[in-house]
Order: sequence, then structure tokens, then C-alpha cells
Amino acid sequence: MKLQEALEKLKSQGYKTTAKRNDILAYFDEADGYRTAKDLLQHMEPTYKGISFDTLYRNLHLFDEVGILETTELNGEKHFRITCTHHHHHHFICKDCGKTKEIDVCPMNEVQNSLGNYAIEGHKFEIYGLCPVCQDA
Repeated sequence: MKLQEALEKLKSQGYKTTAKRNDILAYFDEADGYRTAKDLLQHMEPTYKGISFDTLYRNLHLFDEVGILETTELNGEKHFRITCTHHHHHHFICKDCGKTKEIDVCPMNEVQNSLGNYAIEGHKFEIYGLCPVCQDA
């Protein structure tokens, strides 16, 4: 999802687009992978002196609910990234830097066969490890 698409989705759900929300979404639009609320705070603080974690978390969770951001948990902390919308895929996620690599293979066909008559309503498949850059560091 690109920034303009995210802003339009926010508006279509009845939410205002403020300068802060625009800057938060722009940050994730430019980020390569998952980022934490702390990363976002460090990015926003120079522009918005005294911005609180509460303000950021409220917006992060709103964006997650609306489907603009997706989340994962790494090292016991919630991480966020802009939602991928271009095609069905999964991610390898670097546990150190948060970068992601798309995985086009989906294990759901085999899983669906083994679950027979169960009604699957969704799935999320992630692989965690270290990217080549973090392995070399």
C-alpha cells in the first residue's frame, strides 16, 4: 500500500487525515520493513516536540484496525509495517533490523488439505531470522 492509498482508506473509514497521521504514514511508507513505536517516536520527536507514546500507539492501532498497517511481534515487542496489497505472499523478517523479504510460496494449500472440513478464515505465515547484512555484522 502506498501513502496516498493509505490516506484515502483512512478518509473512507470516516477518520480525519491530520499532519501527524500523514507523517506517521509517510514514515512507514518509506520504511523498509517492520518498525517499533520507539522507532517512530525517534523519527517524530524533532518535528513534534513532546509527542507521547499514547498518541503514537492510538494511531498505530487505528491504522492496524483499518488495515493500513500490519503487525508482528519480535523480541516481545509489537512491530508495524505498511500493509502489502499487491499480491498474496508471506514474509521473512530479520529479527535485528526488521527488514522483510517477500516469500511467494504459501503453505496453505497443504495445510487446507490436512484440515479437511475445517473452515479456515485467514492465515499469516512469517519466518524469522537474520538478513545477510545482520549476519555479517
